[in-house]
Amino acid sequence: MNPGIVGYGFYAPKKRITVEEIARAWKKDGKKISSGLGVKEKAIASWDEDTSTISVEAARNALEIAKIDAKHIDAIYVGSESHPYAVKTTSSIVGEALNCGHDYMCADLEFACKAGTAGLQIVYGFAKAGMIRYGLAIGADTAQGRPGDALEFTAGSGGAAFIVGHQKDEIIAEINDTYSFTTDTPDFWRRQHAEFPRHAGRFTGEPAYFRHVLSASKNMMKKAGMEAKDFDYAVFHQPNGKFPMRAAKILGFEDSKIQQGLLTPHIGNTYSGASMVGLASVLDVAKPGDKILMTSYGSGAGSDSFIITATKNISKKRAKVPVLEAIKEKEYVDYAQYAIHRKKIKGMN
Repeated sequence: MNPGIVGYGFYAPKKRITVEEIARAWKKDGKKISSGLGVKEKAIASWDEDTSTISVEAARNALEIAKIDAKHIDAIYVGSESHPYAVKTTSSIVGEALNCGHDYMCADLEFACKAGTAGLQIVYGFAKAGMIRYGLAIGADTAQGRPGDALEFTAGSGGAAFIVGHQKDEIIAEINDTYSFTTDTPDFWRRQHAEFPRHAGRFTGEPAYFRHVLSASKNMMKKAGMEAKDFDYAVFHQPNGKFPMRAAKILGFEDSKIQQGLLTPHIGNTYSGASMVGLASVLDVAKPGDKILMTSYGSGAGSDSFIITATKNISKKRAKVPVLEAIKEKEYVDYAQYAIHRKKIKGMN
């Protein structure tokens, strides 16, 4: 058996703001925007939450499922485009908070919204090579959006963590294979010292998101000799509620196969966490033998695709609170409170 997931965890802040409330602040048509994006509301980090706190919460939940000693984690990688420090690792903060000891590899990763899955590939490779006992890969973000920009309607906060190991009796989901597709396509970027990212508008669709997600997914299935009909679930990067549904349709997946992992309509685009949060939700319900296709996307641009198979162990190692239940605990705020919590009022920083 290949290495696989032995534990997974999810965390999203409780605070929410609706698309209509953001639109109200800018005197725009909220219902039209919500319908066009396929997003109702988004989770927002409070003033005292950041990528490190989200990562720690998700990782603790993953450890609870894995039931392993944190000191046996030999590698930690946190993927994000909103690390709290420009020079200071989020990964070491996570390791210290989990009490992982001091003899582990770690690094922070950045590749827009696919940095988390890049970490998953790294720990999978290390485990397959026998270099580590367990590896922790996290995708988390407190996504940024310039006030009034289109990104502000979807840029959310949240993340997911996965512990990968190679002990057959511990693996709940085997990682069968992975494939990546990468080009230099600058659809989204943030220069050093710039507070908010910029994007190329409609250019982010066809030559960016769809080219990469579709190419990675098709090549992954071709490599494995599989088709859409062979999978029970599919998870695609979800910058909004419409793109992943369109990608699924083009690839031949029924809507029913992506609904379990489609979280953006409820918590927004959690960037590096988006596809990984979707996978966590699928693992909440997957049965032994179920096949899962997951494909991330990161602007710049690239996609990582995975084929994952649930094992017999999954029935006895689940989250106490499933993702779809966890996101129901929420507290709505207005735009003024949102601006305070996300530190958009400069005099308060």
